[in-house]
Amino acid sequence: MRVLFVLTLFTAVFSLSPAHAEDWRAAAEKHTAELADFTFRTGETLPSITMTYYTLGTPERDEDGRITNAVLLLHGTGGNGQSLLRPSFGDELFGPGQPLDLAHHYIISPDNLGHGDSSKPSDGLRAAFPRYDYDDMVEAQYRMLTESADVHSLELIIGTSMGCMHGFVWGETYPGFARRLVPLACNAIEIAGRNRMFRQMIIDGFEQDPAYNGGNYADAADLKTGVAIWANTLILAGSNPYRLQADAPTREDAVDLLHGTVARYTSSPADPNDTIYQFDASRTYNPAPRLSEIEVPVLWINSADDFINPPGLGDPEALAAEMPNARFVLVPATAETRGHGTHTYPVFWKDDLAAFLADYP
Repeated sequence: MRVLFVLTLFTAVFSLSPAHAEDWRAAAEKHTAELADFTFRTGETLPSITMTYYTLGTPERDEDGRITNAVLLLHGTGGNGQSLLRPSFGDELFGPGQPLDLAHHYIISPDNLGHGDSSKPSDGLRAAFPRYDYDDMVEAQYRMLTESADVHSLELIIGTSMGCMHGFVWGETYPGFARRLVPLACNAIEIAGRNRMFRQMIIDGFEQDPAYNGGNYADAADLKTGVAIWANTLILAGSNPYRLQADAPTREDAVDLLHGTVARYTSSPADPNDTIYQFDASRTYNPAPRLSEIEVPVLWINSADDFINPPGLGDPEALAAEMPNARFVLVPATAETRGHGTHTYPVFWKDDLAAFLADYP
């Protein structure tokens, strides 16, 4: 969910054939897109918004000059464009002969609206920032690609968690723009039940904190109750019970692990307004009624240890069957899988990805 380290990025442009993690990580190039006259689904407008994005690899073009090898990576709630530019993800996918070999793929990984260095409440508007939703976020991605990155079609969208849901929104809003979709760790139904409840816990925790002051707080660290609720909720929602049992086999171990993890979260708390907006942005999401309109090949992967998307919830197999070319895969739970975060560890699902890309070259 929240990225707890910073990758060093250089803005030099060069082609590469990465053999080691440091090669492809050092080659990431940072870009900034200014999108003028942005209208939100609420009717609110801003004269412009900023979208920051990172690229890896070299764009290939056809005889008409159009980029033909672009892959869009979409991060989860609270993340940023560097969330998937990490060894656990890229070392399994970006190297020679791997599914997203950078010798053949042009990777685009944005800081999505409300996240990272892209436009967000903490830039200055605070709680007066337009109340964006997933449709707005996908429109911002589309405009970033077409107006700044010179990308007018995608070979593939891979999205994790929130980005997974964005993948379904893309399939219905811009049919065929992406030739294939790989949504990882989400559902294709309205965000309700426990999923909305855990989001609302975080929202309420911040908004009901005495220091919130209508969004005009002096420092995120002042919202001690809100930050504690945020940290504890993310630990519960993102964890794998099998792994935690192995890591903390006694009561004392469990308490120590919890307190240590909370301390790491709270030492650098997320901005409360940004976090409220991020978790509320899913409020209008519900692709289920239109899934049959997604005709491109889809590989939808969830994991059985996912607290947020437990096996069987919403009957994903039946939902996948509504899409003409969709395949649903459930990664079994083990002490090695990472709960909801299994999406960021391709070691558990890259063979399925490779088979999918071979079936739909």
